Amino acid sequence: MANGQGQPQLEVLSVLDVAKTQFYHFRAVVISGMGFFTDSYDLFCISLVTKLLGRIYYTVPGSPKPGSLPPNVAAAVNGVALCGTLAGQLFFGYLGDKLGRKCVYGITLMLMVGCSICSGLSFGSTPNSVMATLCFFRFWLGFGIGGDYPLSATIMAEYSNKKTRGAFIAAVFAMQGFGILAGGMVAIVVSTIFNALYPSQPYSVNPTGSIPAQADYVWRIILMFGALPAALTYYWRRQMPETPRYTALVAKDGAKACEDMSKVLNVEIKEQSTVVQSKAKSFGLFSKEFMRRHGLHLLGTASCWFLLDIAYYSQNLFQKDIFSAVGWLPSAKSMSALGELYKIARAQTLIALCGTVPGYWATVFLIDRIGRFYIQLMGFFFMTCFMFVLGFGYHHWTMPANNIGFIVIYGLTFFFANFGPNSTTFVVPAEIFPARFRSTCHGISAAFGKAGAIIGAFGFLYASQNQDKAKADAGFPAGIGMKNSLLVLAVINAIGLFFTFLVPESKGKSLEEMSRENEEQVGDLENPVVTVKDQVAV
Repeated sequence: MANGQGQPQLEVLSVLDVAKTQFYHFRAVVISGMGFFTDSYDLFCISLVTKLLGRIYYTVPGSPKPGSLPPNVAAAVNGVALCGTLAGQLFFGYLGDKLGRKCVYGITLMLMVGCSICSGLSFGSTPNSVMATLCFFRFWLGFGIGGDYPLSATIMAEYSNKKTRGAFIAAVFAMQGFGILAGGMVAIVVSTIFNALYPSQPYSVNPTGSIPAQADYVWRIILMFGALPAALTYYWRRQMPETPRYTALVAKDGAKACEDMSKVLNVEIKEQSTVVQSKAKSFGLFSKEFMRRHGLHLLGTASCWFLLDIAYYSQNLFQKDIFSAVGWLPSAKSMSALGELYKIARAQTLIALCGTVPGYWATVFLIDRIGRFYIQLMGFFFMTCFMFVLGFGYHHWTMPANNIGFIVIYGLTFFFANFGPNSTTFVVPAEIFPARFRSTCHGISAAFGKAGAIIGAFGFLYASQNQDKAKADAGFPAGIGMKNSLLVLAVINAIGLFFTFLVPESKGKSLEEMSRENEEQVGDLENPVVTVKDQVAV
C-alpha cells in the first residue's frame, strides 16, 4: 500500500488508520485517562489544603488572624510537584522511545500510587520537618505524573484510527477535568464529615477551638485518596500490549506488531515476512535533518504549551477576588479551619463544573470536525480578549454591582483555555513527530509547558502583589498589581496565538503522513495478507 505520495506504507499501520471505533478504544481511554484523573487530582488538590496546613502548623497564639503558610513554604509546597513533573516528562518521554511505551507505563503509575500515600503520611515533629517530607514525596509524585503525559498521549495516538484520533487523545486529557472536580468533591465530603464529628468555632470566637486536633487527618486523607484510582487501573495498564507502531517502526518487528494488533482490534493479520528498513537511523534527535523536517514543529508545540501554561496556571490569582465578591469565601477569621476548607472546595468545584469540564469535552466532540489548528487559534484569541477585558476594567469588574459579569468572563476564560490550547497542546505533539521520537518530543513540549506553569503559578504570584508594599500580602514584596499582571497575561496569550502558525494541522491524516515516515521507508516490503472481522472500514 502506498500513501498519497506513492511511498510504501506498512500494511498493519494502514489497517490501524481505517479500523472502526470499537470497545478497545474506549477501554484505552479509561485506562490512560485514569492516570490523568489521578494526575490532576494530585496536582490541584494541594491548593485546597494549603490554607488548612497554614492554620494547623503556622498559627501564632494570640494573633488576630489565623496562620498561613509563609511565602517560601507555600511556593515550595505548591511548586515542587510541578518541578518533579517537568523532570518526569523529559526522563520518561525519552525512556518511552528507548524502552517502549508499555515497559515504562506501569512504572509511572506505581510511582504515583506510592508517593500519593507517602505524601499523606508526611512525618515530623516540627512544621518545617512536615513540610520538608511533604515536599520530598510530592516531587517524586510529580516525577511519576510527568511520565504519564508523553506515554498516555503516544499510546492513545498510536492505537487510534485517523478519523477519530484527536477525540480519543483529547478524551484522555479531558479526564483532568474530572480529576479537578473529584478533588473538590473529596475535600467537601471529608471536611463535612470531620466538621460533624468534631464541631469547631470560628477563629474570631475561639482561636484554639477553631482548629480541632483531628484536622491534621483531613489533609492527609485528601492527599492519599489520589492513590485509589491509579491503583485500580494498574492491572489493566500492565495488560495493554505494546503499540503496533512502536513495534513495527522502532523495534522493527512487523510480525509482533500484527500479533499485538490482532489481540485488541479484532483483526487477523497473517504475514510471511515484514521487514521495515528505514532511514530513521540516518539522523537523530536535534540533528540538522531533524531540525529541517521538524524543528519548527517542535518550536511551535513547545512554545505554545509554555505560553499557555503561564496564563492557565496564573488564573488562580484572581480566584480569591471572585470567591470573596460573591460571598463564597468570607474573611479567614470568620471561619473555622474545616469550614474554610469546605468553602474553598465548594467554590473551586463550582468553577470546575461550570467552566473547566465543559471546555475539555467541547474539544473532544469538535476536534476532529474543526481541527486542532482552529481550536487552538480560537482559544488563544478569546483568552487574549477576556484577559484584556478583565485587565483594562479590573476595578470596574471587582465592584459588587458587577460581580456577575466578573464571574461570566472568568468562567469563559477557563472554558476557552480548555476548549482551546490547553487541550490541543497535549494532542498535537503526539501526532506530528516520527515514532522513534514521538514520546521524547511530546515530553519536551510538555516540559516547556510545566516551565510556563512554574512561572505562571509563582512568578505572577509575586508580580500580582499590590504596588504599595503596605497593601501586599504578608511576607510578599510589592509587585506590579493585579491589573497590570492581567494585561501582561493577555499579551502572552496573543504571542501564543502567533506561535500557533508553526504547528501543522493533523486532522484526518495518518501519523506516518504527518511525521513523513513514509518518505523514509525503503527496502523490500512483502505485503501481508489481511483478514478483517467486520471491524475495518474499507
